Amino acid sequence: MTGRVIRPLLALALLVFTGLAGADVFKPAYLQLTQVDQNTYEVMWKLPALDESTALKLKPRFPEGTRNLSEPQSVFAEGMAVKRWRISVPDGLNGKSIGIDGLTATGTDAIVRVVRLDGSEQVGRILPGSEAFAVMASPGSLEVARTYTVIGIEHILLGFDHLLFVLALVMIVKSTRKLLITVTAFTIAHSITLSLATLGVIHVPGPPVEAIIALSIVFVATEIIHQRQGREGLASRKPWIVAFAFGLLHGLGFAGALAEVGLPENSIPLALLFFNIGVEIGQVLFIVAVLAVYHLAKKWNADRFDLARLEPVPVYFIGGIASYWVFERVAGFWM
Repeated sequence: MTGRVIRPLLALALLVFTGLAGADVFKPAYLQLTQVDQNTYEVMWKLPALDESTALKLKPRFPEGTRNLSEPQSVFAEGMAVKRWRISVPDGLNGKSIGIDGLTATGTDAIVRVVRLDGSEQVGRILPGSEAFAVMASPGSLEVARTYTVIGIEHILLGFDHLLFVLALVMIVKSTRKLLITVTAFTIAHSITLSLATLGVIHVPGPPVEAIIALSIVFVATEIIHQRQGREGLASRKPWIVAFAFGLLHGLGFAGALAEVGLPENSIPLALLFFNIGVEIGQVLFIVAVLAVYHLAKKWNADRFDLARLEPVPVYFIGGIASYWVFERVAGFWM
């Protein structure tokens, strides 16, 4: 009954996604500072952009007295405008703050990573309206756990391809028990490949993975259509198998996103654990939000609005936008 009851509500929930042409629209900016000596740092500054001329208007703000030792060198790669240069910070960054100008105006957040001479690292996130990122001499485990949990939550909630796949699974499942088993299978699968890829045990190029992730959404959307026509495929009969199989691919996608942020060398297991926990928290929040909308609509007698007539809308939307991603990502192989 779960799938039959939830589908009309999903039609409304999916309207939130309309107008999204890509799955990585909301990438954060990324600032990495690698210490070369006591006062010198290599800067890598990455901004989301469609091309070199459309980068967001953001600018790092370094401690007072900082000066450039070289001119920024710019390149464009994988949807990011990247600049590299060297700076000198009197007495180093420990105990000082780094800010990003323009976050509030653009509604963007930024990840900041500081790599010290001894190999220790600190990673944090600056949100719109936040003051700055404070560089600590020795960040504790609690800071690492908090930072990577937030990064995991934000990645899944802004990863619309992953959310559409989960949404499609929810739509095709017919009972609460099956839904729990299916979501658990997806979680276990992507946790396995996320860990293996992050630890360097396996390596798969990112572009093919992203293309197949989009294809996985097309597959489940097609299975939903077949189910509506009375032809139950594998995803209808045993959705946990489909969830597990494609979950392995989605885990590789999560690993690619985590690689962009990086892991602190001295806390890799901890950071990986809490990134994964963050992903699971975000996934649960998304499913709970959809179920909550359903119960509210049921309470307000939403059937009077004949929402059932919208039932085909989410299926074709999911399949359509995922098909676009497939062609876009495959075309990207040669760009």
